[in-house]
Amino acid sequence: MPAYHSSFLEINQRIGNMALLPIKTNFRGPAPMFTNKDLDIIDEALYYFKANVFFRTYEIKSEADRVLIYITLFITECLKKLQKCVNQNQAANEMFSLAISNFDIPGDSGFPLNSVYAKPANPTEADLMRQYLQQIRQETAARVVGKVYGEDGKPSKWWLCFAKKKFMDKSLSGPGQ
Repeated sequence: MPAYHSSFLEINQRIGNMALLPIKTNFRGPAPMFTNKDLDIIDEALYYFKANVFFRTYEIKSEADRVLIYITLFITECLKKLQKCVNQNQAANEMFSLAISNFDIPGDSGFPLNSVYAKPANPTEADLMRQYLQQIRQETAARVVGKVYGEDGKPSKWWLCFAKKKFMDKSLSGPGQ
């Protein structure tokens, strides 16, 4: 069975070889506002996460797939942190801290998938990429808390059981973190 790919094939803007896709968010950043009522790239990543996380390889078919890969890896990092949280308020605080913490972008020596992502062409593009990934991280973290804690405020074992999985045998955090 093949992995699930992004349905966002109409790409107007790019940063490196990543698509600059619109997202539904209240966080500031360079991503255009998503105007449709349909799923955005973050919803798509959350929807396909449980299936895609089992794949060791992933064929990239579009620039949007690179965004999907990054979000999938970030969701895994979120789940690792959420395992240690005792309630939804602590989880929200942990996710906010994780989302705004320092992170590597493509081209940095600590970025795990430099072979798949293009290095930003100049410092302006690097800054734009960092802002875009920051915006994605913040919105994804907020939505993951909603998915994992749901209506009753108790953590879902059906989400947390995926915390130890490594998509493509990669992790956004360094070894031992």
